[in-house]
Amino acid sequence: MLSCFKLNKYVALSLGDFVLDNIKTNEKLVMKPVRKVGIIGWGAYIPRYRIKIQELGGIWGESKERVELNLGISEKSVAGPDEDTTTIATEAVKNAISRAQISPRDLRAIFVGTESPTYAVKPTGTIIAEAVNSTPNILASDLEFACKAGTEALQCCMGLVSSGMIKYGVAVGADVAQSRPGDDLEFSAAAGGAALIIGAKDIDKMVATIEASYSYCTDTPDFWRRPTEIYPSHGEAFTGEPGYFSHTINCARTLMKELDLKSSDLTYVILHQPNGKFPLRAANSLGFTRKQIEPGLLVGEIGNTYSASAMLGLTAVLEVAKPNDEILMISYGSGAGADAFYIIIEEGIEVKRELAPKVSEYISRKKYIDYITYLKWRKLIKGI
Repeated sequence: MLSCFKLNKYVALSLGDFVLDNIKTNEKLVMKPVRKVGIIGWGAYIPRYRIKIQELGGIWGESKERVELNLGISEKSVAGPDEDTTTIATEAVKNAISRAQISPRDLRAIFVGTESPTYAVKPTGTIIAEAVNSTPNILASDLEFACKAGTEALQCCMGLVSSGMIKYGVAVGADVAQSRPGDDLEFSAAAGGAALIIGAKDIDKMVATIEASYSYCTDTPDFWRRPTEIYPSHGEAFTGEPGYFSHTINCARTLMKELDLKSSDLTYVILHQPNGKFPLRAANSLGFTRKQIEPGLLVGEIGNTYSASAMLGLTAVLEVAKPNDEILMISYGSGAGADAFYIIIEEGIEVKRELAPKVSEYISRKKYIDYITYLKWRKLIKGI
């Protein structure tokens, strides 16, 4: 009898073969906007507080080699005592509006991707819309698909703008990632947010054109949390090959195959970053170099920001990219699925970089805390 791991691996590989077979029969799998759409403004927010992974390891009797070197993470961002997913997302949206140079009232949709909403029953999107003065003429909703909910929000905005139903929409990926004390997830689960404002192609406002997108999903149980549980669980046998690598690599290859793209055509590649090793290995499998991935690889300094992970990587790349640079972004969400995007930088990017705080500035303005403070702020000490 096949083990669950082997069976899932074979299923994932056969699904990949099915995707490639569809490409051979000329069935169009990628999603292309009816009219050109793209990013007109972007924003990020990373809490200033950090905890060193070596300190976490020391608390739980783990060596530096076991946690810091194996994960490729030296420290992670921690939400402050007055911060949560909503406040983090709001700051990212404010920064995106500043760069977009539009009225907040011109935003007609806000989609927030997160797996750590502030309320179990109450949308995060409406709070943000009110905070940035975009109400009441706006569509607002929260999305959940583990760490790729933010890029699903991006696809929703692309569709609405491309169809002409709205002028501008904002896609947000934000999380204050959850983890059980002492669990492997605690060494990487971090906090951060990113926002992208999407509009139809406008030569005066466009930062980057999103040429196409593709999604690849299967039912793979690598990570979950039931309604009554406080902390998520993870199936380690499904985390690597059947989960992250199968979905990320198949998703990227399908998009590249259908658009006739080679790894050498692309200036930058951004992947979901659960740790420092997975994205490097996936990028290598796809034929990319460290030079192509490093500008958007943030996990070593801030940890895994879950729904914000790939989108934060993109915002970092937008701070250094030049007109006509080509970008491939691939997000990944446990459960499992991946979204890929082919993006081309426009001339308008040059004038917008200095209009809001940069990712590099958020990373550098750090303040370290100890583990007791971390537990207190995350409300992980009973009775406090």
